[in-house]
Amino acid sequence: MKVYREEFILETRGEGDIIDISGRVREAIARSGVRDGLAHIYCPGSTAAISSIEYEPGLKEDVFNILDLIVPRDRVYKHNIRWGDDNGHSHVRSFLIKPFYIVPVVDGSPLLGTWQQIVYIELDVRPRMRRIIISVLGE
Repeated sequence: MKVYREEFILETRGEGDIIDISGRVREAIARSGVRDGLAHIYCPGSTAAISSIEYEPGLKEDVFNILDLIVPRDRVYKHNIRWGDDNGHSHVRSFLIKPFYIVPVVDGSPLLGTWQQIVYIELDVRPRMRRIIISVLGE
């Protein structure tokens, strides 16, 4: 079993920013030399999310429209009362989506559907510098 890890920094514009990181993941897998296994993509942060989607403008907008229904920005969050940073909804959204994504590696490439891309989703209310860690495990 081989384990390979690399990192990169992603600069975001703040809440609503969805960034396609599929190319970075593919490149990391290629550098790892792993032919079959798993790639784990992670962002250390409690207002960050990583997932997959068809990366097109309509769906990017739909994601935040649905999040606004499920976890509205304008409700009272105990986190905001305690810390005053107005991002309680960002933390709850990250709890639901998760700050990591796992994809199978087959023949040295991530196994993704035709229209599926791996994306970073910024949930915090302000621009951030995010550290993305890609770990590739396998043979």
